[in-house]
Amino acid sequence: MKPGAIIIFFLISSLPIDAQTLGGSSVFNFLRLSNTPQLTALGGENVSNQSDDIGMAFHNPSLLRETMHTQASFVFNSMYGGIKNYHLQAGYHSNRLKTNFAFGVMYHNYGQIDQTDASGNIMGEFKPRDYVVQLSMSRNYLARWVYGASLKYIGSRYGPYSSSGLAVDFGLSYRDTSRGLQASFVIKNGGMQLTTYTGAGREELPFDLQLGLSKRLKNAPLQFSLTMNRLHRFDLTYNDPAYNDENGVEQDSKSFSFDNIFRHIILATQVYITDKVEVSLGYNYLRRKELNMGSSGNGVNGFSAGVGVLFKKMQIRYGQAYYQSNRAYHQVGINIKLNEFSAFGKL
Repeated sequence: MKPGAIIIFFLISSLPIDAQTLGGSSVFNFLRLSNTPQLTALGGENVSNQSDDIGMAFHNPSLLRETMHTQASFVFNSMYGGIKNYHLQAGYHSNRLKTNFAFGVMYHNYGQIDQTDASGNIMGEFKPRDYVVQLSMSRNYLARWVYGASLKYIGSRYGPYSSSGLAVDFGLSYRDTSRGLQASFVIKNGGMQLTTYTGAGREELPFDLQLGLSKRLKNAPLQFSLTMNRLHRFDLTYNDPAYNDENGVEQDSKSFSFDNIFRHIILATQVYITDKVEVSLGYNYLRRKELNMGSSGNGVNGFSAGVGVLFKKMQIRYGQAYYQSNRAYHQVGINIKLNEFSAFGKL
């Protein structure tokens, strides 16, 4: 594929499918959640981090690489209120097609909830759930470019109400290993609902444009990342009437603009303790601003951290993120190279 064709392809693909607008709410917002401990530790959104974790390719298909051949990722996440999240992903490289493939599933189980009528009378129980099944591919272009795409089938059921949808992601990455540099651009969740919860009009998907840059220092065991999200929409503030001028909160137009810029930015760093141990730290400004409560008890909201222990045949990772009231949720994952344990990689 020629460079001009790649550019045209991404320009066309960046147009929102099914007329997603800039404002308003969207459906299937669980698609924004982190699927792997490393991503959780890096602030929940990162499309350019340099690692050999196939889980990072779930949100950016251009991070799917040949070195991830037969790598499988298994992740468990314990969230608030007894919510459980499970993730499975496996990769395969085809020498004949010169293409990397990955199959992934993310499943959310919200536990057992009382089903009530409008007056609060308990009518029974139901078990809500969300899931996405995803097929990804990527290919190299020249020496430093990788492009990829993911096709997703989305399913959701809340008691008697169910919905489904289709979405696509497109990713483009530039990597310069001699300088420890990687930059990525991702178009996420372009698509549509196939069936709606109530049979009424279709709702928007959580469309996103993301740009990321990661730099690994040559003379220090550090990697820094900057990720910008929701680039198609500048104003990410939510007009909450509980926090306005009438209640004594001063609004300044300059700080408002500064605040908006940083709502798009997630900062992260990784420290390589040894070649087998890495520590990750992240800060998500938007998460902190949206979930802070009043002026107290918000000390580490928006911060995240994690650790990875890397062996030849497997990776063991742990991540935690603070959302509200200094309470963290925890995520544990293990990546294994299947061809180290079986003949799968010889196919």
